[in-house]
Amino acid sequence: MTTDDTCADLLLDNQVCFALHSTSLMMTKVYKPLLKKLGLTYPQYLAMLVLWERDGITVGDISARLLTDPGSLTPLLKRLEAEGLLNRTRSSSDERVVHLQLTDKGRALREQARQIPGCIINASAQTAKRLSALTAELTALRKQLHDSL
Repeated sequence: MTTDDTCADLLLDNQVCFALHSTSLMMTKVYKPLLKKLGLTYPQYLAMLVLWERDGITVGDISARLLTDPGSLTPLLKRLEAEGLLNRTRSSSDERVVHLQLTDKGRALREQARQIPGCIINASAQTAKRLSALTAELTALRKQLHDSL
């Protein structure tokens, strides 16, 4: 089966969405063995990254930062709490608000995670500068897409 030039814009390999999706899948596969050593899944790692940036935030704060629904974070955060990495505490002034506080074990895990960015640079065969530029481009694209909604 051949594709004429008028349908080139519908070829899978010409879709930015597929390039992003398939790259995300590969990135997650590269992270998996690195995170297994830390006892974390990729979504848990993302949550921990946010908490290492700003300890003591609320579930709503972390949800906004990760662009996800707060309800979908609850099981993930409960598992992190069960692992002894964080504490969840309901606000005394508003029981709907849950504060997240890293434990000593959660803060210590940050030191173990420091090697991960270097591993990603090595796996990507890119320079840190190039990956930083790519991150900036993707962040700008994400913002533009968000603003278009």
